[in-house]
Amino acid sequence: MAITLKPETAQAMRESIKRYVAEHLDQDIGPTIYNKAIFDSQKYFETRVVDLEGSCHEPEFQYWRPRK
Repeated sequence: MAITLKPETAQAMRESIKRYVAEHLDQDIGPTIYNKAIFDSQKYFETRVVDLEGSCHEPEFQYWRPRK
């Protein structure tokens, strides 16, 4: 599922990422590294979304269950 951003938002994101890498990692980020970072992030979130129900599900109405 692709996320659609306004062109100016996408540009601001790119500039922000480049600035972060330049200031904190002391290097220039090229298109290859940027694209790989985006790809890795996308895969990370896709795996989390697939198991969302399993990792975030809580049984309902557990408070009023009789105690053993």
